[in-house]
Parts: sequence; structure tokens; C-alpha cells
Amino acid sequence: MTRGRDEGAGAPPARQRALLAAVVAAIVAVSATIYVGVAADEGTERHDTVARGMGDVNGGGALNNPAAPVSTGTWVTSWTAAPVGGEPGTELTGLAGRSVRNVVHTSAGGSGARVTLSNLYGQSPLTVSHASLAVSADPDTAQALADTMRRLTFAGRPSVVVPAGGEVTSDAVRIAVPHDGDVLITTYSPVESGPVTYHRHARQISYVAPGEHTRDTTGAAYTGRSKVWRYATALDVLSNEADGTVVVLGDSLTDGVTSTTGANTRWPDVLSDRLRSAVAAGRDVPRYSVVNAGISGNRVLADGLGRPAENPSGLHRFERDVLGRTNVRAVVVVLGINDILRTPGAADPEPIVAGLETLVRRAHGRGVRVIGATLMPFRGHRGYTEAREAVRQRINAEIRAGGVFDAVVDFDGAVRDPYDPGRLRGVYDSGDHLHLSDRGYVRMAKEFDPGVLEGGVPAEL
Repeated sequence: MTRGRDEGAGAPPARQRALLAAVVAAIVAVSATIYVGVAADEGTERHDTVARGMGDVNGGGALNNPAAPVSTGTWVTSWTAAPVGGEPGTELTGLAGRSVRNVVHTSAGGSGARVTLSNLYGQSPLTVSHASLAVSADPDTAQALADTMRRLTFAGRPSVVVPAGGEVTSDAVRIAVPHDGDVLITTYSPVESGPVTYHRHARQISYVAPGEHTRDTTGAAYTGRSKVWRYATALDVLSNEADGTVVVLGDSLTDGVTSTTGANTRWPDVLSDRLRSAVAAGRDVPRYSVVNAGISGNRVLADGLGRPAENPSGLHRFERDVLGRTNVRAVVVVLGINDILRTPGAADPEPIVAGLETLVRRAHGRGVRVIGATLMPFRGHRGYTEAREAVRQRINAEIRAGGVFDAVVDFDGAVRDPYDPGRLRGVYDSGDHLHLSDRGYVRMAKEFDPGVLEGGVPAEL
């Protein structure tokens, strides 16, 4: 079920809503100043590094990098992982002297690719002396298809130093990236770098090898296994099958923390398949890649601890994790349940709704369409109270009224128990009464009509 924006429908008085939004914006502005202050000294250097790493790929001029693709297409993001924090156990040495092989699952395919590496949570510069990209030979192995192995360069150089708090994007390379396939992103750091920037809940097995083995295609050296993604935060592809990117901003329900490891049944994965199938069937729907910017425990309003904050709020990470992705055309927002669960007593629904509206205004400022989702039930979960359930219902009423988002997907209606609407339907419940089973994530994706991605952005007066 979807509904368009209907300004004022079911909303509190305009003056009250405007005041709440102003308060939220002021808090975000002050907090953002603190949040980015730690990286202020590196800001200019980080920008220059990224610009050099991307070469002339977006500019339409001659490509300086001989490894860059010469075919035509549109640059889109095919995979992403939002950085969560510094990996425990890596605070002093990082992963010096080891090759890290991340296994990532693609949305759109393409004829060329580039990779973004992050040192957001590092306390010292990260030296990457070797890096590579390849297509996986098999879903459950570190082995690469030999003819796809590509050395990555950065502004034409094989090594790069990523400043603390910064990120860098590689030069583009020719490589046939499959849609709905696995790709290997491998890095090697020869010196200690401090905390490793990581994404905790990958739901995918990746690999580690002692020594420099970034271009090893056999995978034999990769005897270490991990369930996290390290350093890599985005894979862009030059695609002829996608014209833009959809980013899903969410919490653990988007991150897919209870989905089967290696099965790619997070609901954005299933939505990507559905959207591609709809295009192939001749439906008049946008040709977009779908990428997952979910973080377990994420909230609209509040950050985690640390500086920079671990698990930053949706408001604070929106620019980086959503608008910072390549050729973004739409964003799907599935946030709010943790704002309810992690607030002592009962949360006030109005600041949460005002925060969601702030996200919408930011997206509209960049011409990006915003689809929102109702909050799903959690009766039976250890955090459930009748007061919190009342807050969820009030937020859902605001969302359904059509005054918050450009369109609405009713996940609540799709997965709730028809005989006990405050509870997940049994077949969709992972067992903790909050997160979904694989079948539940598939049901979420099926509720999402790809047609809601079509449409312009309302003019903001």
C-alpha cells in the first residue's frame, strides 16, 4: 500500500511542526559541528584525495587512467556498507601485515568499477600499499576468477595513504561485474594504523590472509574468516542496466541481522532482484540499483558514543551514507523503531517525525525522492511496553496520512499478525519478536511496489 504526500493531512498544527523541525535542525547543526570537528584538519586533504582517485570518470573528458573503462554507461553504486565504528581488538595495530578480502554482493552489473575505502574511525593514517578487485569464483570461497583479477590504483599509483577520518576512491578499472553476484575487494596494509573502520553485521563470510596476497586468485592463503566488512564502503559500477541508485537507510531490519549468512536475503537484496525482474518483464519502472545503508541499532535522532560517534544517527550520516553515494535518485527510509525502544519510558513521537521530515527536506534539496515505511510491530520483544506501542501507532498514523514522505510502503500491514496486530506474524518472526526471518524479509520486499520509485520531487517553497 502506498500513499503520496498530502501536506497537512493528519499533521499537528503547522506552527508546532515547524518549531519541532527547527529544534531538530538546531540540535543536528550543533552536533554535526562536534561530530566533524575531529576530521576538520584533514577535510581538504580528504577531498583532494577522493577527487584524484576518481580521475575524469564523471567529467566526460579523456580518461587519464589506462585501466579505466572506455565503454559507455552510467555510474551507479552497486554495493555499499555504512561504516559503524572502530573494530574491537584493532585499536593499536589495525590489521598490519595482513590481506583483507571482503566478499560483497552486487546489485547492478557493469563494464567497469571503482572502490571506496574508509578510515573514518582510524586514529592515524591508513597506508594501503596494495589493493585489488575481482569477481568471486564461488559464493563460499576466497577464490577469484583468474581472468577478472585487477590491481587497483589511486590517482595512477598502486598505494595510497588515507588520513584519519578520511576516505578515498580508486581509479576505475575495466572489469565485467555481474549483477546479483559476488565481488572480492582486497586490501593490504604494511604498517600499523589503529582502529579498523568496519561494518559489524555483514551477513557474509569474508577472509583474511597473513602477508601480501591481494592478487592471489586461488584463495589458498586466506585461512582466516570473518563476519564483518573492513575498510570497503562502496563499489560503483559503470552500468548499462541501471540509470541511478536507490539507497535504503535503515536499522537492523534493513541490515538483515537475522537473515541467513551468505544467502543475500536482506530485504533490499530481494527488492533489487524484484526491480530488475520488473524491468526485464517490460514494466514501466525505473532502472535503478538498490544498495543497503542499514546499521543495526540505528536511530533517527541519537548517536552512539565516541568521537566521531559510532553508529551515528540517520540525521548525521545522511549526507555521507545516502547523498554521498553515486547518482542517487531515491532513498527509502526505514528508521524510528530504535528511537522508541532505546528511550527510557515512552518516546515522544513528534521529534521523531520531525527528524524524518528533516531527512526528506535534505533529500529534496538534492532532487532525491523519498519513500518512507511504517514501523513494524514488536509485541513479545523484551523492550515492548504498551506506552511504546502507542508511540509506534502515532508515528505510523503520521506516516500513513501522507504528510511526511513522497510515498509510503506499509511494512507494518504486510508482516503483522492479523489476529494480534501488535505482534509479528509467526512465519515472519525470527524468534525475538522484533527481527524477521528470511521469509519475513522476502515479504517486506514483495510489499514494496517498484512503481513508487517513479516520480519527481515536490517543489519546496
